[in-house]
Amino acid sequence: MKLPKIKLEEIILFENHDFIIVNKPPFLSTLEDRQQSVNLLMLARAYVPTAQICHRLDKETSGALAIAKNPEAYRHLSIQFEKRQVRKIYHAVVDGIHDVREELVDVPILKLQDGVVKLSKRDGKPAQTYFTSLVAYRLHTLMECRPVTGRMHQIRVHLSVLGAPIIGDTVYGGKPFFLSQVKRGFNLKKETEEQPFMKRMALHAFSLEFLDLEGNALKVQAPYQKDMQALIRQLELNR
Repeated sequence: MKLPKIKLEEIILFENHDFIIVNKPPFLSTLEDRQQSVNLLMLARAYVPTAQICHRLDKETSGALAIAKNPEAYRHLSIQFEKRQVRKIYHAVVDGIHDVREELVDVPILKLQDGVVKLSKRDGKPAQTYFTSLVAYRLHTLMECRPVTGRMHQIRVHLSVLGAPIIGDTVYGGKPFFLSQVKRGFNLKKETEEQPFMKRMALHAFSLEFLDLEGNALKVQAPYQKDMQALIRQLELNR
């Protein structure tokens, strides 16, 4: 998908002397990507030449992402990530109706050579995620996802363990969302093939919390991107 022209200042949620937190748009790679001429690191260094990305989000995933403006800030936040002191909350719209409260999925994950992961108690690395249902719709659920560890595709594959794959995440069992699934009386011309309502998986990094260099808690929430807003609006209208 072709990205619109983006400037870092247009997506900044928070900025101080040490950190920038942005609301990453979907389809923008965090780091260098052979398929894209622009990535978030490039935008950050055009804004602050010494910028370093502190963690990653999948290309399709939108939401809160931290950027360090200097080496000291990068080291400071990297240590917090390493010690699992950074609190990250994601929101996902998943297939099916689910009612869970602080449900822990504790299943090791093994990264494969083809860029996907699988569950493997024998060979995988430890991975833990807590899940809580936020809103139940007619055929779907809005879930809060709180990863303890930070493995590749962790939330996505752990949701599949719950039988709750993310809308649009076909790699791990999710199905595309079509408006005809929920909208009563939805009509489509016979010669037209219905397209998925959302062109990506419905996963958003909703909030990020860590300590700044003075030891103060820094917490930022990222509003949903327009496509996720539209999806939830349709689910609300057709409950």
